[in-house]
Parts: sequence; C-alpha cells; structure tokens
Amino acid sequence: MIYFCHGVEGIPEFVANIGIFKKLNRYLRRENHPDSYRDEIEIEIEIEDEVEVEVEVEVEVEKIMKVREAVKEDMPQVLELIKELAIFEKEPDAVEISVADLEREGFGENPLFTCFVAESESEIFGAALVYFRFSTWKGRTLHLEDLIVQESERGKGIGEALYKKVMQFAFDRGLKRVAWDVLDWNTGAIRFYERSGAKVLSTWRVVHMDEKGLRNYIEKSGVK
Repeated sequence: MIYFCHGVEGIPEFVANIGIFKKLNRYLRRENHPDSYRDEIEIEIEIEDEVEVEVEVEVEVEKIMKVREAVKEDMPQVLELIKELAIFEKEPDAVEISVADLEREGFGENPLFTCFVAESESEIFGAALVYFRFSTWKGRTLHLEDLIVQESERGKGIGEALYKKVMQFAFDRGLKRVAWDVLDWNTGAIRFYERSGAKVLSTWRVVHMDEKGLRNYIEKSGVK
C-alpha cells in the first residue's frame, strides 16, 4: 500500500517498508503546522521482494515556513522581490531604490517602515512592507505598501500568512484602519481582500505627483 502518494496512475498496490512510510506519514502530518506550505518531492520506495524502484510521485509535504520581522541583512532578497513585483505590475523599470536605501530608511535611528518576510530554510519567498500614516478622521493608521510573493511560490498560502501578520500588527497597536492600493486588473487579489472583509473603494482615485511633475510644478509656480 502506498502512503501519501496522490495522483499516481497506473501503479498497482504493493506492500512497502511500513517503517519508512510511518516516518513519512509523521513528517507529512507534523501537527498540521499553521505556517507550512506544500511542495513536491521524489521518493524511493523499497518493495517487499527487495527490488528497488524509483517512483516520481506528487507528495504533499509540509515544508515549514515562518513569517518574521525583517532584519537589515534581509534587504538584498527583499529588493529582488520588489523588482519582481514591478515586473508583475508591468512597470519593470520603475524601481530606483537600492539595498543601501532600504537599509538606511528601514533600520536607522528613525525607521520609515517595518518589513515582514516569509522564510523557509534561510530563503525569503515573500515580504510585506508597511508604515504608519495619520488620518484626520481616524488618527494613526497603517499603510501596506507592498505584499509580495515569489512567483514560483504563489498559491501556497504564503501571501495569506503575510497578510495575517500585517493585520495582527495593526490590531495589536490599536489602529483603526489599514489601507493599500490594488490594480484594477488584479482580480484575484481583489476577491481575496473582499473575502477577508476589506472594502475596495471604487469612488476614490489614487493621485501621484512624480519627480518630473513635481519639478515642473515648482519651476512653473515660482515656489522657492
């Protein structure tokens, strides 16, 4: 009998080394760890008659992933995620900041942002960057600037784990609002946010004054 081997067609049932599969069973079920996600592996199965065959199967493995507050040393990997997000948002040349900028602005005497990362085996697969704002209606609020998951790791619950971390961060500080932007064509993200209870405000527009526009305005208006 094959344990935890899913979607394998054309392979007859057989008696394997039960000890091996019991160990695999315990590993796969490991307390249903809340911060785990699924991956695929190859396993080698030893059949009762001592003939060894290597079978490539899709196995649900709980790979431990933790979400923690970022440290300065994480910024090179965080910057790579930011660049990947820019490509996803169809703005591949928009990222102008450097690792030094992130380190200086996030880990100096007066840090401008807080960053959370999703990590497994010393590799960062996702990040969420937030900072405080002040609302004349609500007081201190939180802005979620980016929530990023590496493309190869999407669909494994990492984004939701980061989202929960951000919401818990705001709740623990008694904040009355968390705000962020979402592209109108990112329908999957919009559905997720709405399911979580967030409101997408269709009557408001995001307004940006970029560097070029700012310079032109100052020059034309004569402000010094």
